[in-house]
Amino acid sequence: MRVWSRRSRPDRLRAVIADNGGWDGLGRNSWSDLAWVRERLAAGADPGSTGRCSPPPLFAAAERGSADVVAELAGRVEDIDVEYGGRTALWEAVHADRPDNARALVAAGADPWRPMMAGWSPGRLSLASPTPDLFAPNSSVSLSTEESDAVAEARRLKEALGKLWVEGLGLACVADFDVEESAWRLGAEVVEDISAVQKDIEVYPPSTESSLAVGATDVPGGCVFAQPWGFAPTMPGVLARLSVDTVCYGLYANPKSGNQGSIYRDGEFVAGDLHPGGGPDDGDGPEEILASYLYQHNAVAYSCAFAGLQLTDARAVNGAPDVWLRLPERDYWD
Repeated sequence: MRVWSRRSRPDRLRAVIADNGGWDGLGRNSWSDLAWVRERLAAGADPGSTGRCSPPPLFAAAERGSADVVAELAGRVEDIDVEYGGRTALWEAVHADRPDNARALVAAGADPWRPMMAGWSPGRLSLASPTPDLFAPNSSVSLSTEESDAVAEARRLKEALGKLWVEGLGLACVADFDVEESAWRLGAEVVEDISAVQKDIEVYPPSTESSLAVGATDVPGGCVFAQPWGFAPTMPGVLARLSVDTVCYGLYANPKSGNQGSIYRDGEFVAGDLHPGGGPDDGDGPEEILASYLYQHNAVAYSCAFAGLQLTDARAVNGAPDVWLRLPERDYWD
């Protein structure tokens, strides 16, 4: 296998220009390598290419690259405020909490107050960020009282939960009702001997006997059902029962495919195949745009916040619950 030296790269680059605008093989960290990016550009790479599976180079650099690379690309694109997925590169920089990249884009002419994403311009979104003074003030743009409260609560909740290991976790966030009422709705019984349950917290895969065991904990705003090793709290038959007269958000941190979210309201399925903690979609409403920013990369906090739960620590998620319950055997998937 031939190893490509820095000197031999231009020949290789010219060979892939037609494949992906000249950007094939670019790794995540390459957007911080100005010399590499300049080599690509010199070899004919298109600074405005949308590629086959990636955002345009300026958007990728704005999100995860360095300010010098952003400035280099910004000086080569035809329209610095072109939109991709309903947002500009400046919006991506603000959303990714890359203030230096955002400043580089504004210096190149990007408009921080251009309307987009359900009213969340880059400038308005920055007001919810750790750098609310990122841009020159705009007296006509501000956060509402409700939005300011949401920002404050997101910071408090994330700090309270801390860093969590969630792979394999199943979680049901139940608004308004406590564990006693919710357990009654499920027909669940208290697990008297928790030795098998404790073993399965440490040993994977769990035994069949404990596959219907879930921890339940009262929290401000409702309660949390958690299973460290599986998806039992997120099964349709569980969430449907828990959500009668209220709302539930289910989260399964699937080790194979990532975080999977679902919403049930008043006993009915509302939405599934969601990606809590992921990025926003063009077409999302104002509240969802803000939530996707405040809870990015934090699926547990997002799930709790959706149900209005105000946890003060992470015990309900990965600690000792108030009680272990065993769900009755029934078809939870019909």
